[in-house]
This record gives sequence, C-alpha cells and structure tokens, in this order.
Amino acid sequence: MSTRKFWLGQVGDYEIKQLKVFTTVVECGGFSAAETELNITRSTISIHIANLESRLNLSLCKRGRGGFSLTEEGRIIYEAAKKLFASLEDFRSTVNNLNSSLSGDLRLLFSDTVSGDPRLQLPELINLLHDQAPDVYINIDVAAMTTIEQKVINDEAEIGFVPLHREIEGLEYIHLFTDVCRLYCHEKHPLYSIPEEQLTDAMIDAQALIQAGLKPHKDATQLIENMDLRATAYYYETRLAMIRSGKYVGFLPEFYVQHHTRPGELRALHPQTRNYKLDSGAIVRKSSRPNKARDLFLALLQQKLDLPGKPSQG
Repeated sequence: MSTRKFWLGQVGDYEIKQLKVFTTVVECGGFSAAETELNITRSTISIHIANLESRLNLSLCKRGRGGFSLTEEGRIIYEAAKKLFASLEDFRSTVNNLNSSLSGDLRLLFSDTVSGDPRLQLPELINLLHDQAPDVYINIDVAAMTTIEQKVINDEAEIGFVPLHREIEGLEYIHLFTDVCRLYCHEKHPLYSIPEEQLTDAMIDAQALIQAGLKPHKDATQLIENMDLRATAYYYETRLAMIRSGKYVGFLPEFYVQHHTRPGELRALHPQTRNYKLDSGAIVRKSSRPNKARDLFLALLQQKLDLPGKPSQG
C-alpha cells in the first residue's frame, strides 16, 4: 500500500465554488436548509460536497439519520474557508477603492424599525448616495441587534443601526436619536380603564410582561425586576402584537407607538415613573479595511442629520 502523502496543489475557481457550497451548508445546518439559500437541489449540493471531499482527500461531514454534523477535518476546513473568503473580499475591496470611480459594496443592517424611522431619512440618504456613487452595490437587510454587532465586527457588514444597549470592544458608535420607552397596555387589557390615582405598582407588577428577550437596557433593569416576565419578542412589531392581545404589558418607544397605533389604542402605565431613555445609533468596525462607499455614506449621514462627527476609519 502506498504511503505517499496527499498534496492539494493549486486551488482554482471550481474549488472555491465548492467551498462556498460547503460553508453555506454548515451555516444553514444541513443540506435541506441550504437548498433555498443556494437555489440548487439537495442532490446537486450532495454532489458538490462529495467532489470537494474527493478533491481534498478528506471527510468533511456526516449526514444521515442522525442529522448533519462536521468531522474534525470539516471544522478546520470550514474555518480556513471563512478566512479565504475574507481575504478574497479584502482584495476585491482594495481593488474597488483604487478605482477612480467609486464602486464596490455597501452592506447596511438595521435593527427593528430603524430603516423606516423618518428621523433617519434613509430614502434621502440613499438618493444622495446614488447621485454621487451610482456604481455602488447596496445590500440592505434587517436583523437582531446581536447579529448586527457580530456581522459588523466580522466585516460582513459595513454599517449597522441598533439600539445602544451596550458598548462592545472593536466597534465605534455614532449617536443618532434618543427615544423614551414607556410601559404600555392595550385598550382590551384590564388595567386600561383603571384611573391613574387607583393604579398601584403592585397591580402593574402582577401583569404578564412581554420583553425583548435579551439583556435589558441598564435603565430598564430596575423597572422590570419585580414584574412577571411571561413572554419574549425581540422586534417591536411582534411585541406590539402581544400587547394588542390584551393579555400583556410591555415597554415600547413612545415615538414608535405614536406612529404605529391609533390614538388611544394603548395606554402608558405610570408614565412619569415607568419609563427609560433608549439611544439609537450607527455602528462601524474600528480599524476596518478602506471602503469609500462606507465613508461616503457616513459623511452623508453626518451632514443630513447634522451630527457632531463620525468615527475615524483606517
């Protein structure tokens, strides 16, 4: 039997395509879940993975009745592939930024309803960006705050827009606006019709509370410590739906309530004491690679919203 070691040799476009299929399968958690993401059939995905394993002379994953799982070699290849794609993206971004005409990608991620908030003036910002850099490819999506933070840190998005619950090492923060969050109940809720002077803290604390499902804002922690947390819903839209059931009370920004409910539909409970301030802002990665599209958008954001400044890049 031959004991000659296996050497991969040159890696070309075909191997890179197979590695992209492989990393997508890993991130989706299996072949079936990756079908929609890749827009190819499960059998085609299986062929790509089998060919990649043959090309690398490695077993990358286990699939069967027990479900999808990576082998030890598969975990190493997955991490190496992510580094490879990051390097390719870095090269592409560098080339795009050397061009005289501003091009490349601008990936924006928004938490909850920020993209539609009139105070941000996103349509006007996109209009200005397009006029000055029509060749920039814009990718906009919505995600949870923790996902946005991670993607910006990993250079998978240039700018994120999130509630400023906390500060994370490696990120720069740009304050945009401040909301007052109050505790609301719906008109169908038993507390809605109780006069303010008869409404006690004990009555409020006894109600089922809906919260965001993440670590509370530091100013909200004390407000909810004695309340009966019974449900979680991250997005304002789903939280509002729970409150509208008439069974839950929950904190929402006053600005959001004013623009997404009819007058009198919700009541703020003890509005002078059951409230906290929540800042919203843009986040960018410290010391990120050059990106003219990102820098232009930040400059337009600063100008449009009359902000005092923006984080330095480089």
